[in-house]
Amino acid sequence: MPKAKPLIIVESPAKAKTISRFLGSRYQVKASMGHVRDLPKSQFGVDVEHGFMPRYITIRGKGPLLKELKDAAKKADKVFLATDPDREGEAISWHLAEALGIPPGATQRIEFHEITKDAVSHAIKHARPVNIPRVNAQQARRVLDRVVGYQLSPLLWHKIRPGLSAGRVQSAALKLLVDREDDILAFVPQQYFTVTMDAGDETLLLHCEYFGPRGDKGRLTAEDAEQVVSQTPLESPIRIESVKTRERRRFPAPPFTTSTLQQEASRRLGFSVKRTMSLAQQLYEGLEVSGEGTVGLVTYIRTDSVRVAEVAEAETKQYIEMTFGAQYLKDSTEHRADRDPVGSQGAHEAIRPTVVVRHPDHLKGSLNRDQLRLYRLIWERFVASQMAAQVYDATTIDLVAENRERFRARGALIKFKGFTEIYQETQEAPENKPEGRDIDPSLTTLPKVAEGVEITVKSIASQEHFTEPAPRFNEATLVKTLEELGIGRPSTYAPIIDTLLQRQYVERSQRRLLPTMLGRVVVDLLSEYFPEIVNTAFTAEVESQLDLVESNEMAWQEVLRRFYGPFAEELARAESDVEKLELPKEATDEICDRCGKPLEVKYGRFGKFLACTGYPDCQFTKPYLEKTAALCPRCGKPLVVRHTRRGRTFYGCSGYPECDFVTWNQPTDKICPQCGSSMALKRRGNRESFLCLKEGCGYESEQAQ
Repeated sequence: MPKAKPLIIVESPAKAKTISRFLGSRYQVKASMGHVRDLPKSQFGVDVEHGFMPRYITIRGKGPLLKELKDAAKKADKVFLATDPDREGEAISWHLAEALGIPPGATQRIEFHEITKDAVSHAIKHARPVNIPRVNAQQARRVLDRVVGYQLSPLLWHKIRPGLSAGRVQSAALKLLVDREDDILAFVPQQYFTVTMDAGDETLLLHCEYFGPRGDKGRLTAEDAEQVVSQTPLESPIRIESVKTRERRRFPAPPFTTSTLQQEASRRLGFSVKRTMSLAQQLYEGLEVSGEGTVGLVTYIRTDSVRVAEVAEAETKQYIEMTFGAQYLKDSTEHRADRDPVGSQGAHEAIRPTVVVRHPDHLKGSLNRDQLRLYRLIWERFVASQMAAQVYDATTIDLVAENRERFRARGALIKFKGFTEIYQETQEAPENKPEGRDIDPSLTTLPKVAEGVEITVKSIASQEHFTEPAPRFNEATLVKTLEELGIGRPSTYAPIIDTLLQRQYVERSQRRLLPTMLGRVVVDLLSEYFPEIVNTAFTAEVESQLDLVESNEMAWQEVLRRFYGPFAEELARAESDVEKLELPKEATDEICDRCGKPLEVKYGRFGKFLACTGYPDCQFTKPYLEKTAALCPRCGKPLVVRHTRRGRTFYGCSGYPECDFVTWNQPTDKICPQCGSSMALKRRGNRESFLCLKEGCGYESEQAQ
């Protein structure tokens, strides 16, 4: 009789394939395909009266798989549960142990943060029982979300329309989007002026900005700006009062966490959060690499830790020294931006390549384009995080005119590139930059000048500006805000945004997230009757309580008790007080093809559509097309937003199929000065330009992002 083999159960076939490759025939490796048990879909499944006890059932379709796992477990001398190293993974292991009849105390739970031979072998040697407090934290989240979803969603069906849903975390996120949109609509722009000046001659020219004493940080009224310009005439002398140069350092950002990876992939690569996590999961579970077989390329991708294993840190230092030189090694005594934030999962690691010498260029023939782009981003960010700071001289030159008006010129000279040899973090849009940042080292180097020298004014002018509201959220900035407010956890950011889009509470417009009319109505109802559901502070407090459950400092039922009492009262009040709500009508300027009456926007299962206002007498409908500000360069009809089957946005003529003009570049309201056609915004990495849409024109104007 053949000797029984140990059985290792993971979630996915890809992970099973990767682990099987380096463990060989000594182990059986099978996949559970995620969860095998859950609350029933067709029933509430929670006994509120008896301690919120959940009723778990085998997920439909998982019966044959579970039987296969049971048979394999009976024949194995040991069963190792190797699900993901987080709360949900721990819960899956617990459900597997229950379903397979393995006593919790005897469970061989193994946990690893990268799928490599050393990591898995080490985990097998250090198997442990299932962590019940961690399971309870996940159980509390699951039951809490079920209570909210299955008791609050029917209210929305009755009062607004069928098919809606409400969730504890998604509703708080939706409220953020609605509040931001309200702030934008209520914003009143304030006019202000700035003054710029060029002084010197052909051999010494300084570009300066007005600095004082008028206004606030160079912002002037129209009257003050006019006086500064008129009282600082051309060819008048201006004295260099001071020249200050200081050596400064820019330190690398820490390695990626889940949220920072999602943010940077959105800004730099244009990936949605969902796309980023799908690609990252593939890199983590393992891909076929030429000459190596199936290997896991990055560490676990759901983490809020920036910690790096000592072994990985040592390997990276060796790689940096061999590739760039010893001067590029990070001095750990200078900067500790790679410390974990309070509340992070300290046992986790940052997202990093499993083998640092596996350079992205070595994988060009093995990964597809998007997999390689994301791997390169992770690899470059990690290696850069272990490198020395960039060193530069920041120079500030203050000038004083005869009328005591002050101007300032700034510049920098890079002395040592440091980590920027391979990576620079993408900056937020200018309105999002925090005040007090170091001088940007990319500024032009200033000429050498001496204090007390007088030069002459060559040009001076004022520019009108208007204050702008905070920008609409994109996926990156929403994730950043959710993390800062303590709403959700690394594994929840992608599902939050995906749910808001699927429920049509939010729509994408030019890569920004805009609440729909439906989303507004839902938030208004929840804000009035369920203020805690949409309260970000309350949602963050629940997350803190779940952390206490995981650390065994609070019973999981206590989290439910604290929430459910007030919630049940609010639910009863809303059921009796709220009348049927009608969505505000969204009028359009389009006319019904059948009866000539106006068309209005309606919401269906698959999104917006246009319907005749003469319904039910006229039941004409047509697809809703989101128009842009540009016109088709071929036929002159409006260009509209369209989507590929995979969800990628492109732009096409509204006259299709008669006119088949399409473009990937985002149309704008700018007009080509060469031919008069509409122009589009073209993005190339961190650079932007405006490109004429007319074939054969070729006009393009560069503009920095």
